[in-house]
Amino acid sequence: MGWWHRRSIRIRLGVVAGAVMALLCTAMAVFIVVMVRQTAIDHRTEQLFANAVNIGAQLRRDVPDLTQSNPGQAVQVFDPTGTMVTAISTMTGNPPMTRLHPDPDAYATTTTCDSEVFPGGCMIVLAYPVHRDDGVWQLDVAVPALPWYVSPQLIGSLGVSWVLLVTAAAMGSHRIVGKTLQPVGVITGTLARITSSDLRHRVPVPKYHDELRDLAETANRTLDRTESAVQKQLRFASDASHDLRSPLTAIRTRIEEAMMDPAEADWPRTGEALLESVDRMQALICDLLQVARLDAGVGCHREPLDLAELVTGELERRRARIELRRCLTPGVRVEGSRIELARLLGNLLDNAERHAASTVTVRLTRNAGEAVLEVADDGEGIAPDQREAVFQRFTRLEASKVRDPGGTGLGLPIARQLAEAHGGTLTAEDSDRGARLVLRLPVLAP
Repeated sequence: MGWWHRRSIRIRLGVVAGAVMALLCTAMAVFIVVMVRQTAIDHRTEQLFANAVNIGAQLRRDVPDLTQSNPGQAVQVFDPTGTMVTAISTMTGNPPMTRLHPDPDAYATTTTCDSEVFPGGCMIVLAYPVHRDDGVWQLDVAVPALPWYVSPQLIGSLGVSWVLLVTAAAMGSHRIVGKTLQPVGVITGTLARITSSDLRHRVPVPKYHDELRDLAETANRTLDRTESAVQKQLRFASDASHDLRSPLTAIRTRIEEAMMDPAEADWPRTGEALLESVDRMQALICDLLQVARLDAGVGCHREPLDLAELVTGELERRRARIELRRCLTPGVRVEGSRIELARLLGNLLDNAERHAASTVTVRLTRNAGEAVLEVADDGEGIAPDQREAVFQRFTRLEASKVRDPGGTGLGLPIARQLAEAHGGTLTAEDSDRGARLVLRLPVLAP
């Protein structure tokens, strides 16, 4: 069947439509032939009966002379003893056409083929009783039976109609399907011109509201998302290369300055400066690796966790530069990765410590089937119109640049991605003072 599947949809549907129409036309032709043949047989039987009635009326008065009458029909007359009394000239001396002996008050018909009287043919025979004074006589009348095809004219007209209807169905289906699939060819041509470096093309949208229009609109929405993702990746690569270039430039400058006069260079001070740039590069590379893992959908092993215990452990291991206050509701259990949730909390605490004036508050509660973890600081806060911007990669507000010139701008975006990977949300919400970042995660049923 490989050759069949290699054919186009138009050809396959055209062939199927032609085959279905051929079956329907064949069934209809057979039905018409059967009905016409049966109607013709009924008509001939009625003619036989009418002729038998006429001959019977004559026979009641006297034995008629049949030698010169009833062309096209065979007639035999038998007396009550079964002796042939008269017949048409071609039937004189022949045996009876039929062995039927109908009731005295009814007639009987039969079809006989290739009999002794009619070799090589079929005849419709009607046996008709005639009542006379001397008894019941039998009148047998016969006409040639119709062939199965009734007549060549009927078969010819049905054959021509069959060919015309099948051809019209096949060609009409081929044309209609071709017209219907014409937008698909245009869409295919447009998609073939789209490359990773040229995503501006969009497929044309058909004017009719049908499945092809839905396909075109879906394809365009997919191309929009693809173009947006590619542009996002390009901006990400550009921003990452820019942020990596800065510490590399600083390292190269320090080394070149020291190498200009190695004897007079302050190597301990140079080493400290180099380590500072290396630390910045290391932090940026770790963040880039985490972003790449999140974008690729690579996650760590997940297990049921007590979020209060996890937060307590992270706070106790942390070397805080300012006061850390906590208010944790025990027994709040979630399902997640201990490593990823610890990274998320660490990013929130790092951000809060950079902007806090003196205090960072960590609060954990349960609310309507959610674990709510708040990290708030008493710093300058985040303006309402910038609360979403801080979650965009490499976005750094002016306050962040002043407080931490070496930041990467990836801490909060990574934290949000980790939250979403765990089925939760991370938002910046209103606070009386400073910034308040709120993490919501689905809790496990007790």
